[in-house]
Amino acid sequence: MQVIEILKQRRAVRNYEPREVEDSKIESLLEAAVWSPNDRLREPWHFYVIRGEAKSRYEQLAKQFLEERFPTKPNLVKDSLLVLENTPLVIVVTADIIPGDEASSEDNEYAAACAIHSMWLTAQELGLGLVWRTRGIGLVRDNRLYQFLGSPENKKIIGTVFVGYPSAETPSTPRTCYQEKTTYL
Repeated sequence: MQVIEILKQRRAVRNYEPREVEDSKIESLLEAAVWSPNDRLREPWHFYVIRGEAKSRYEQLAKQFLEERFPTKPNLVKDSLLVLENTPLVIVVTADIIPGDEASSEDNEYAAACAIHSMWLTAQELGLGLVWRTRGIGLVRDNRLYQFLGSPENKKIIGTVFVGYPSAETPSTPRTCYQEKTTYL
């Protein structure tokens, strides 16, 4: 299959079958990630694979976060937690922060974003679904997630990736044609 076709078929999948993702497929996702472009070959990413008992602890953090953030929306909290409970695999992706070098740190964030995208395309090829979360149950901006990961120094969380086998077909979404978003100079 051509890359453009894989890109067009990629979806943000939020509903998964209740089965684990095989180690070999997790390793394929991570291998694809480390082949992503990165400035000066710093390879500024780190991946935290969360499943099993660690995922149960992550769910507790998410529950605390959501109940504090949305105290008047118990249905939102319940629905968000149900999505997390039905997700077999969570991977948190960080980027290295270089103290005193804001430009390189920012470049590292872009590289980690590319690593997530490489994982996403590989997931599509492997028959897996994936969604990249930053808000809500992604906990990216919550200090508890840093503590959960062991308070990694000089790292910024770029995204929390939810992975599993899709439980249903995710419909495509329309995209604006590139001609409407392009200016030739």
